[in-house]
Amino acid sequence: MKSIKSSKRERRHARVRAKVAGSAKRPRLSIYKSNTRIIAQIIDDEKGTTIASVSSLGEKGKNPRERAEMAAATLVKKAAAAGVKEVVFDRGGFQYLGTIKTFAEAARAAGLKF
Repeated sequence: MKSIKSSKRERRHARVRAKVAGSAKRPRLSIYKSNTRIIAQIIDDEKGTTIASVSSLGEKGKNPRERAEMAAATLVKKAAAAGVKEVVFDRGGFQYLGTIKTFAEAARAAGLKF
């Protein structure tokens, strides 16, 4: 049985996804945050394929925000190798603060536009 908190997040995510879709020109940067890590994917929704993905589990850092910054830099490198420079940001129903905000700002600083 799902918790009330996860059900609310899924409803918020459904609202976001109704407005946000990725294309070949501007794929979607999707974020998922668990208690232990952040997982991010760049997805082309027209083809239904993942272009690049990263998890903060393999990153070195003292706290979750540092690991999120490093994961963002890694994702931007993978995206650049695949030819992606612009994305649409999908925060996954999570509030834009904490590690989500840190990840987004680090991705922008590394050269990804959204």
